[in-house]
Amino acid sequence: MDKNREALTAFYKKALTVNTETTPTAVLTEVLADDFVSYGSVDSKGKPALIALVEFFWKLIPDLKWEPQDIANDGNKYVVRCMASGTPNGDFMGIPTDGTKTFNIMSIDFHTVIDGKLTSVHHLEDWATAMKQLEV
Repeated sequence: MDKNREALTAFYKKALTVNTETTPTAVLTEVLADDFVSYGSVDSKGKPALIALVEFFWKLIPDLKWEPQDIANDGNKYVVRCMASGTPNGDFMGIPTDGTKTFNIMSIDFHTVIDGKLTSVHHLEDWATAMKQLEV
């Protein structure tokens, strides 16, 4: 596997997905470029802010899992379609949760990866569906 795909695999399997072998900080420090930017539909985050957010999600959603379904690429551009799931326990986007309901959503990410480092991602997650699945 080439180093760009290795970085993408680590991003999803070792940083976004909760596991006992790694931490988000350790993995993201390694695979994200120093000037990395994450572009969402409303805002953007640099490397430190994304690391903090993923660390928070690991605590809020202890079984969080991101499973790439399709990866397409052209040069240093990669499109990843993922399924994300988890069972939050706490305030999840304004919805009180108690660890008894699970969400399953799709996400689409457009990454730029250069020399094994993610330099940017434009992402869209279906959080509205997650919130609907978690409502009482």
